[in-house]
Amino acid sequence: MSFQLVIAEKPSVARSIAAVIGATEKQNGYWQGSGYLVSWCIGHLVSFAEAGQYDEKYCKWRYEDLPILPQPWQFIVPDEKKQQFEIVRSLLNRPDVDSVTAATDAGREGELIFRFVYQMAGCTKPVKRLWISSMEDAAIREGFANLCPDSDYDALYQSALCRAKADWLVGINATRLFSVLYHKTLTVGRVQTPTLKMLVDRDAKILRFQKERYYTVGIQSGSLKADSGRIASMDEADTLKNACAGASAICSSVKREKKTEQPPKLYDLTTLQREANRLFGFTAKQTLDYAQQLYEKKLLTYPRTDSQYLTEDMGQTAQHLVSDLLGLLPFAQCIDLTPDVERVLNSKKVSDHHAILPTAEFVKHGFTGLAESECKLMNLVCSKLLCAIAAPHEYETVTAVFSCAGNEFTAKGKTVLVPGWKEIDQRFRSTLKADGEEETETLNTLPELTEGQSYSVVSDISEHFTSPPKAYTEDTLLSAMERAGAEDMPENAERKGLGTPATRAAILEKLVQMGFVQRKGKQLIPTKDGINLAVVLPESLTSPALTAEWENRLTEIAKGKADPDAFMAEIEAQVRQLVKTYSCISADKQNLFQSERVIIGKCPRCGENVYEGKKNFYCGNRSCQFVMWKNDRFFEQRKKAFTPKIAAALLKNGKAKVKGLYSEKTGKTYDATVLLADTGGKYVNYRVERKE
Repeated sequence: MSFQLVIAEKPSVARSIAAVIGATEKQNGYWQGSGYLVSWCIGHLVSFAEAGQYDEKYCKWRYEDLPILPQPWQFIVPDEKKQQFEIVRSLLNRPDVDSVTAATDAGREGELIFRFVYQMAGCTKPVKRLWISSMEDAAIREGFANLCPDSDYDALYQSALCRAKADWLVGINATRLFSVLYHKTLTVGRVQTPTLKMLVDRDAKILRFQKERYYTVGIQSGSLKADSGRIASMDEADTLKNACAGASAICSSVKREKKTEQPPKLYDLTTLQREANRLFGFTAKQTLDYAQQLYEKKLLTYPRTDSQYLTEDMGQTAQHLVSDLLGLLPFAQCIDLTPDVERVLNSKKVSDHHAILPTAEFVKHGFTGLAESECKLMNLVCSKLLCAIAAPHEYETVTAVFSCAGNEFTAKGKTVLVPGWKEIDQRFRSTLKADGEEETETLNTLPELTEGQSYSVVSDISEHFTSPPKAYTEDTLLSAMERAGAEDMPENAERKGLGTPATRAAILEKLVQMGFVQRKGKQLIPTKDGINLAVVLPESLTSPALTAEWENRLTEIAKGKADPDAFMAEIEAQVRQLVKTYSCISADKQNLFQSERVIIGKCPRCGENVYEGKKNFYCGNRSCQFVMWKNDRFFEQRKKAFTPKIAAALLKNGKAKVKGLYSEKTGKTYDATVLLADTGGKYVNYRVERKE
């Protein structure tokens, strides 16, 4: 009997696929049954080798050894993944396996994960590709009925390979180069560095911003209010206010305009991450993690998509989903909705995966058993689908201009004619707890106005200030990453922006983890090191436009329209040039990233400053031997951390009140005063003066 081997990206996905195709017998590292073997990777089973594997000299970071340009590239299986790799390799090479199905995630990264394993295992058997957008049973069955040769995805693999190699080359070489120059580990990345630059540029704009005061004069008659334009000085505003006091205002023009706001598009990953950040404060990574969990539970379609449309053959599916959701969602009860599903169908705008949707499986089970975060995300996706197929929102704006004391005053009003999709949106938002600071739109309805009409008015002055640009939140930064470099690209460029929907969340997390960016509430603020790094790096590494151009080229490669070798040759040339240009830096710049030393107090021996180090408190005078070790036995025996606060008190007063000292004799803790007994020798002594 021969078998078809199916390789998934994760154990949970393998389990779902195995259940549908009848591979129900659990073996060690795979499932078996009905002529199938179903195994799995654990993310990347095979990775690029570390630099040190090419040559031992690369284990140390030295300028002389740069650039590192692997030829040929080498691969490794990380230790913690060797066991599963061996299982997959032996399955690939089993004589009774005559064909292989790649069932890793249907996207650029998934293709790379499968190909690396297949190549490393030395397999040459024919491969078919499973390409699905949902983990529901019906979608898996349909996917198996329509398998394609994996060679159809060769260009996608080339694009993934170029992306991975380019990231390795730029990351390894630029990180080593600038870390060696500045004596501090400075992680540089193809996408993370331009993202950091955007944050630093915004921060500089906020810092440079100078608040300006201005005034407006308002006139009022009953419920009617109209305002002047900006007035620079208080005197000028005062003069106008006095001129209007007791005067009449004549309505000189009334302009009415009917406007239509089209329904929003469905979610791709980036718009879902943006709204979940704005409404719930989720980070981009949290949203991706929750969406991935829901996908694996078969409740949500594939989340790592960059499309906001459905294919034209999905009309019926969408129609059924909408009518089922109307009954399921509390905020959608009794809504009068005539769904226009056609609006969200456009096969040309769906690349690898359609927009994110709830599944029929979700309709069956609803919110049962879901965590609060998952419920929030499902609600968001469901409400977006209902909004997207609802009627447009129609309203009328009224702009009235009044003339008073020789000046013009304007009043604006708005009347809703057809609530349309906004009614669903507002109903949904009213169910949200006060997670987000969503502003609800206030409608200003003007009274009936006719040109030439006269009003007696009262006047007042309001003081205003210009406001600085806002710091980025994950919502606004994701939007900026998506649009980065767009103005420098041809209109029809397929992919503009920094990174892909699937990678942006990890990039933001890495910047925070590396200490270049910090979160303050929802805001993302660059740290001092982050600002310095963005300033010292060359434009070729920090320019969002250049990196966005790379993404566009990678997309062209994936479509078979650009040459992978030419792309890689350019990247290598860029790396060579970088190393050549930055051979040395001035001495004053070399200390740019040295952390500022914290002064704890004055040295009792020589009077110089005492600083806190990682393991001790030491005198800044090199010829002075004074040092207090944090792991001193005196404090360790008494189970007390030797804190900067205790050290500062000892230096200032020669003694410190310390609470919670442990007594080995009694096994209890006590409070006492500790004395600094400096003998002038290599070590400093301490003793307990008295118990409190």
